[in-house]
Amino acid sequence: MRDVSELELMLKGYGLTTAQFFYHMPDHPHLLQTFVWQDYDLAPEFPGLFKFIRFWTSRLDGPLHSVRYTHRLLIAPNEWRNVKGEFVLH
Repeated sequence: MRDVSELELMLKGYGLTTAQFFYHMPDHPHLLQTFVWQDYDLAPEFPGLFKFIRFWTSRLDGPLHSVRYTHRLLIAPNEWRNVKGEFVLH
């Protein structure tokens, strides 16, 4: 499968999702640690974020306490135009 560029993802409606995971330390469960995850994802379903949460809960030892996230479209459909032309500067 070919890799999709970030621009192609943004044009398909993907935005930048940043999530902050709070989890219990495996050796000291009374302490919370944080981890920041960032990737392009589709709101409001967030398939990439939920895939990472499933990975975390099935493979990592630190049980999750909570997850905070934010999502931002970097290019909205009305911000993209196909412009044909060229400027030549000396």
